[in-house]
Amino acid sequence: MNQEHKDPLHGKTLEFIVQYLVSYFGWEELSSIININCFKSNPSIKSSLTFLRKTPWARKKVEDLYISLIQ
Repeated sequence: MNQEHKDPLHGKTLEFIVQYLVSYFGWEELSSIININCFKSNPSIKSSLTFLRKTPWARKKVEDLYISLIQ
């Protein structure tokens, strides 16, 4: 029985999502869409992941942006 998951985030790591968004928008455009310092000031995947894992509201914005792009 092959059931598809309805959750678009199923199987996607936060690192995958951030890398996808950075490759799609670039840091500058991403920081203008989601106004958080980890995307503006000396951005890196590692620093962004550290911040997003500790900050649920920011992680939700990132996940929502990803979902809007893939649907």
